[in-house]
Amino acid sequence: MHRTSGILLHPTSLPGPFGIGDLGPAAHRFVDYLADAGQGLWQVLPLGPTGYRDSPYQCTSALAGNPLLISPDLLLAAGWLDPADLEHPPFTAGPVDFGLVNAWKCDLLERACQGFLARADQGQWDAFDRFQAEHQDWLPDYALYAALKTEHRTRPWTDWPEPLARRDAAALDAWAAEYATQVERQRLIQFLFFGQWSALHEHARARGIRLVGDMPIFVAHDSAEVWAHRDWFRLEPNGQPTVIAGVPPDYFSPTGQRWGNPLYDWDALAADGYGFWVQRLRRLLQVTDLVRVDHFRGFAGFWEIPAHEETAVNGHWVTGPGQRLFDALRAALGSNLPLIAEDLGVITPDVEALRDGLELPGMAILQFAFDDPCEHFGHCAFLPHNHQRRLVVYTGSHDNNTITGWWSEQDADTRALVCRYLNTHGEHIHWAFIRAALSSVAALALFPMQDVLGSGAEATMNRPGTADGNWTWRMRDDDLDPDSAERLRDLSRLFGRSPHVPPT
Repeated sequence: MHRTSGILLHPTSLPGPFGIGDLGPAAHRFVDYLADAGQGLWQVLPLGPTGYRDSPYQCTSALAGNPLLISPDLLLAAGWLDPADLEHPPFTAGPVDFGLVNAWKCDLLERACQGFLARADQGQWDAFDRFQAEHQDWLPDYALYAALKTEHRTRPWTDWPEPLARRDAAALDAWAAEYATQVERQRLIQFLFFGQWSALHEHARARGIRLVGDMPIFVAHDSAEVWAHRDWFRLEPNGQPTVIAGVPPDYFSPTGQRWGNPLYDWDALAADGYGFWVQRLRRLLQVTDLVRVDHFRGFAGFWEIPAHEETAVNGHWVTGPGQRLFDALRAALGSNLPLIAEDLGVITPDVEALRDGLELPGMAILQFAFDDPCEHFGHCAFLPHNHQRRLVVYTGSHDNNTITGWWSEQDADTRALVCRYLNTHGEHIHWAFIRAALSSVAALALFPMQDVLGSGAEATMNRPGTADGNWTWRMRDDDLDPDSAERLRDLSRLFGRSPHVPPT
């Protein structure tokens, strides 16, 4: 809980010429911007390969990396591509067109794999072999799943031929032998991803920047884990979920949120010593320095929705694994786990008891502090004067409107209250919120890059309860300007926040 601050920005939102942000030069420049701005944290969203509607919270694997984040520039520098391979469609510098990007990048990665197979020297082959050995606990299942999904035109695994869907050993062996090249290509793509991510992580560490990862509590139904381990989940004999995850009606939606993820069979996971969770957190802590645990309240109690329901209204609360899960994680990974509990939503005493018993920092969203001003306003836990040191304060999260967009929607009374509280006249309101976050006693302060830029509602990353138009926002090359870096650095120093100093 070193007192520091940082920026929330998913790599897909970085600038660059290839239609989507990636792990290449722009990511390394962003690390340098953070260091110049006196920041010590870079928080990202889940890094897995995205599936339905491109959400990083609906990944096709809880352990694999997203191929769309692989940098073409770094593939060229490594020798796996030729300059002509980087010719691309007329991508815009604006929002991500996932369909166009995915089609081009799949072809590009095919050529990069061919380049590796044709040009790699013995040392590079040895590195690939070591990678496969180190990731033997998940890579074979994922590579086979990804190859099968590609060959079946990305249809979900429940739509594959029945022997492949239910993992008949003879059918899988025969298919893997026939499509061995495609399976190896998926392993190689993961090797390329984690090689580029490792280089970025090392650069961040050298500049005093810690990476904050994100671990969703649930996994997507159409994922390698559900396909490979049906016994971990509550599924029908045909593989479809019997019950699904979500949240009841809340701030974001009057009908709740029907996420669609299958719910775990927690008894089955407990019988295995929660091995999947140990594996999952171990892998994430190898590639990031802190981990935000999404929907932490679900470990105390989760909202169970019958799969046939069209909304989340007719669900009910079910007791989660609680302390037992975290005891298993601590026994396997150490007692001082660097976790952040995303404790937003309907928070009950059992959730607070679990969080506090584990001595985990929770989250406070400054934007929420002013959403329902009333006679009890001063007691709102999100207000800075009520913060505690063991806390992570945000101006907003990826699920919030930007501060500027939120401000434009407020009535005169709310604006007057905000101005009184933040001692501002309302100009550059995003900087007033950033200043309030930095001045808080909370050990960690984070703000979306959109709030640093003062972007409007059009830059909102995700609108919960809506299906389309999410996850596409991108910044521009000239957004990493020295003026905003200097302002952040000066404010961070003023309030005693400094980057983590890497060991010598």
